[in-house]
Amino acid sequence: MRIIMAFLLVTALTAPALGAGNHDHHAVPTLQGQTTTAVSIQGNTVTLTFGPIDLPSGHDGELAASMPKHIFELPKDMYLVGYKSAVFTKEGKPLPQNYLHHILMLNNDKESVSCPGEPLFFAGAGLEMTEARFPQGYGVKLGKGKKLMSVVAFYHKAPPTKDVMATFTMEMAPEGVPIKEMDVYQVGVNIVCYSKFGERGKDQTDEGIELKPGVHVLSAPIKFRMDGCVKFAYPHGHDELLLIALEDKTEKRTLLRTVPDVAQDGRFLAFQPHQVYRDPHGFPVDTQHDYEMTMVYHHLLHVPDIQHGMGNYLLYMTPGSCQSDTQTAAN
Repeated sequence: MRIIMAFLLVTALTAPALGAGNHDHHAVPTLQGQTTTAVSIQGNTVTLTFGPIDLPSGHDGELAASMPKHIFELPKDMYLVGYKSAVFTKEGKPLPQNYLHHILMLNNDKESVSCPGEPLFFAGAGLEMTEARFPQGYGVKLGKGKKLMSVVAFYHKAPPTKDVMATFTMEMAPEGVPIKEMDVYQVGVNIVCYSKFGERGKDQTDEGIELKPGVHVLSAPIKFRMDGCVKFAYPHGHDELLLIALEDKTEKRTLLRTVPDVAQDGRFLAFQPHQVYRDPHGFPVDTQHDYEMTMVYHHLLHVPDIQHGMGNYLLYMTPGSCQSDTQTAAN
């Protein structure tokens, strides 16, 4: 099944200007009045519960069935230090990961560093459903009263299934624990910013880059808009992915090299924990160097359907150099 990447769709689902949740979702149909979203806060855990919804949703030809956008606020300043997602039936039976199309978490009151003029995409999940846990002492600030928004969709071409649900659980730092704040930055082989969608080639859509049978090695140049020290990198890819990587071409240094666990037929299974970058020392990126992202896919020769691929990272980084970050922590 083809799953749109959670990271790219955030810009497709939001207008380029910041605001209180007035962003249009133009990629998938929204099931107004048919589904619910609930937010619960217990101790240091914030859980969003989506559904139930019956699949397929009856929207033939569409990629997914989107739930209504849900805007919520936190009662106090909190620091996100990890998150995870799950998809299951109302009775609690786990469902295959490809039932989930995407979960996107946006801060409509904070501008994205990587995509100026667009709201900050601070967390999410796609097909990979990778659990994120930042290095100890680091987090993303979610301020009291800020307009946070969830955008969720299920894959409607999944086998007929009643009462499908999903959760997105955010782990917050205990109150009073010192946390060094991180910025969140999107990079990808495919274009990730809404304002740049007009620059996409004919082979690239919201679903990804078109891949015909065979091996594909695709790269894209990256220029960072801030100096930072990357502490955690959340990877995203689709079925038949072999590799995604981020390289500093100026220093001739490979920064990230992520290989997924896949089935014999190339079906995506997981990014194993040792393939998810997490390091309190981090590695530097800056505005002066030239970077490149690469993704490698193998589309089976005997499968005539066109596959669509993406290769992306959501980078969690402290501003400035890694050396200054270490000095601040020591003080």
